[in-house]
Amino acid sequence: MLGSEAMAQDLYARRREKVLQALEDGVLLLRNPEEQPLGRFRPNPYLYYLTGCREPGAWALLAPQHPKHRFVLFVRPRDPEREVWDGPRLGPRGVKRRLGADAAYPLEELEQHIGEYLRTAKRLYVPLGQDEVLEQRALGWLRQAIAWRHQEGRGPRALEDARELLDEMRLVKEPEEVALMREAMAISMAGIRAAMEAVRPGMYEYELEALVESEFRRRGADGPAFPSIVAAGANATILHYRTNAARIRRGDLVVLDAGACYGGYTADITRTFPASGRWTKQQALLYDIVLEAQRRAIAAIRPGAPMEAMHEAAVEALVEGLLEVGLLQGRKRTLIRRQAYRRFYMHQSGHPLGLEVHDVGSRKKEGEPRPFVAGMVLTVEPGLYISAREREVAKEWRGIGIRIEDDVLVTEEGAEVLTAALPKTREEMARLQGSRVG
Repeated sequence: MLGSEAMAQDLYARRREKVLQALEDGVLLLRNPEEQPLGRFRPNPYLYYLTGCREPGAWALLAPQHPKHRFVLFVRPRDPEREVWDGPRLGPRGVKRRLGADAAYPLEELEQHIGEYLRTAKRLYVPLGQDEVLEQRALGWLRQAIAWRHQEGRGPRALEDARELLDEMRLVKEPEEVALMREAMAISMAGIRAAMEAVRPGMYEYELEALVESEFRRRGADGPAFPSIVAAGANATILHYRTNAARIRRGDLVVLDAGACYGGYTADITRTFPASGRWTKQQALLYDIVLEAQRRAIAAIRPGAPMEAMHEAAVEALVEGLLEVGLLQGRKRTLIRRQAYRRFYMHQSGHPLGLEVHDVGSRKKEGEPRPFVAGMVLTVEPGLYISAREREVAKEWRGIGIRIEDDVLVTEEGAEVLTAALPKTREEMARLQGSRVG
């Protein structure tokens, strides 16, 4: 789905206006990556967020002090021969017309025109730490500005990070963004549900991967938002398992972590389910601990509460459960303070979600815990992972990995679980999988 089709252009224009006001006497520069010959192109999320432009290699410039051109694009020109190979290009005239640019130039004219816009600025903004090419070009223009200031008494004096401003905007989703994310999640749930229904001992992990991702495309997704994880048995204790090549055995739990991308926006959902439809005692005990941890984490989400409260609630529930089944020994508060749970739970309990799977937004702001704000979308994904090499626990616990992940919208009242329609309790999954035993 093209950016200009995914969202109305007036929304991009409103975002740009907000940034233009904040820049004051600065200029913002953004750049799309070059086209990847063998891979699906994804635009730079900052540039896409402000323009909807999906042209590979494009540069965008916001210059609030320029008398005529506050929004400028530099893009590849039309080239009928290359378009036979790589697909159509909008070209300068096309992006000006369709994306609302005040001016648009061929990409090769970037150096020719850039000075006109930078001379009006006192500061040059780019998202630092993201694009080395962009940073090096910006530093080069900053050096050129020394001569401009000497000759004309104007030009940028400093290079500053644009991410603080842009990340704060992207962290809180607009209704149009939430609508696209709901669709990405509906597609994702359909794919994962199909795998939960189809799984049988004897299948290979990649068969479930293929089923999930074909369902994504069949339902209109741009494609997977990230490489799907299908981890059976002890493979589920590897957090970012990518091989997806093992045979699924009777008695295995399957961790399926997948999400579709739709209109540029992502979903990220995980379900853990038994390949044969039945749970061992240890699997069931650990699963219910993780499910309770997720329930408490979601309950901690409300406007004004610190984002850290979600993780703290999940950790407390996990430690209580691990104490109850005997996998941890000691006093709960001491174990939490010493992070003894990290033997079995090594990651945070969630992350922001949006144009990127691990979207922008830190858990702290100016050194203080960041509060939840209505409009944030995030994952909630506690888990437990008992390595097959763990020798300090009884054998029947080893090689069990469990993660449960849902996507949640912060509302004025608390939290809306956007992926609640996908079965998650053991009873719900039993009804979905039927009474079969593989």
